[in-house]
Amino acid sequence: MVLDKTTIDFALAYYSGDRKTGAVTVVRRRSGELQTKQLPNAAESGKEKALKPIFVGLTETDQVITLDPETKQIHVNDGFVPDAFPAHIYSDPNSSRDWFMNDGDKETGNDTLNCGERGSSVTVVENTASAEARYLKTICVGRGHHQCHFSYPSEQAPHVPRQAYVSNLKDGTISVIGNNPDQPESYLQLVATINLCEPDKDGFDAPRVPNNAFPHGLVYSKVSGKVYNLNNGYGTVAVIDPVTHEIEQRIPFKGFSNLFISPCGRYVIGRGADRKSDPDHVIAKMAVLDVTNNEILERIDLPDVYISKYFFNPEGGKLYLTTSSSGSEQQQANLKTDAVLVFDLAALPELKLAAELRLGAPAGTLDFLAPDGKTALVFASTAQDGAVTLIDGETDAVVETLSVVEPHPHSRLWLLSGRDGE
Repeated sequence: MVLDKTTIDFALAYYSGDRKTGAVTVVRRRSGELQTKQLPNAAESGKEKALKPIFVGLTETDQVITLDPETKQIHVNDGFVPDAFPAHIYSDPNSSRDWFMNDGDKETGNDTLNCGERGSSVTVVENTASAEARYLKTICVGRGHHQCHFSYPSEQAPHVPRQAYVSNLKDGTISVIGNNPDQPESYLQLVATINLCEPDKDGFDAPRVPNNAFPHGLVYSKVSGKVYNLNNGYGTVAVIDPVTHEIEQRIPFKGFSNLFISPCGRYVIGRGADRKSDPDHVIAKMAVLDVTNNEILERIDLPDVYISKYFFNPEGGKLYLTTSSSGSEQQQANLKTDAVLVFDLAALPELKLAAELRLGAPAGTLDFLAPDGKTALVFASTAQDGAVTLIDGETDAVVETLSVVEPHPHSRLWLLSGRDGE
């Protein structure tokens, strides 16, 4: 019997906005009936950016959770504050803690509220999808933009400590933060700052901060037990020992702007874009680095593609890439800005494109419904259409597109855990 994917119950939240204000809509399918509910809007905070409430998430009963950055108080209300700040969030895969990135002031990169002139910050909140959400700490790091990843002991690398790594784009450093509640002396404390400077490439006599490393691409491999950081300014990957915090090796990796780690932990995948070699076409570039020998095993080019975001399905068998717009006017005219590319990870280190979907508008974020550990549906938000596209998790075919809200420039969605249709 073939399951009708249009009858599967689900519940998701859909944030849409213009990057200044926004709204949240809850979309449910219950017993085959679709229900769409925009949460009531509260009054705008009217505060300057540094003091705007941080949007944390929704409770089990669809109440809005926000954090006051000044008082550090968690608030739970029925209404959504339209100018609440939807910060970049990184979820610790081994705990119930989420890490919210604050890039600081646009010009200086400083979080003057919490860190003065010393840098910007990250905020850690526990149980972000519950009325029991709890603020833990705001930690000063280097000047943003930030990416975050987490190290932990594994069967292959049992000696690795539980730590969070936050890259600091403006400084050219990585902040290392203790992430083990059983070690209170280092838990949520800054334990090291790694200087990514390559003095010879900057014309320095010795390593300096700030520098031109421009880190953007940070992953941890449970197979090698090492951290891999992409220095965009130098075109290298720094291989870091999480025990000593030393850079063990620098691997040439020019032409890439971000990294992600395969779910199996063996392969670091780089993505980038070539906007220079062809005046009419942007060419997406991908490469695969094997952490067992630090060799690059695969490189591919994807014409008329600019890769935006990446997502892995819960089983770890597929990689989904969304696309967006970049390049000159001539190049943008040829771009596939509405594509979702699906790669079969069973073929690694080969990058095997299994499907190319066209959604009609650029996808914002994806999430996955896998009630029994197997992906039944993939959800994609498309802000320009104000819609959610449902994709069959097995066949990668588009199931249906649901109109949710009025079109906006920006959107993201996420599944409401444990509330599928309830």
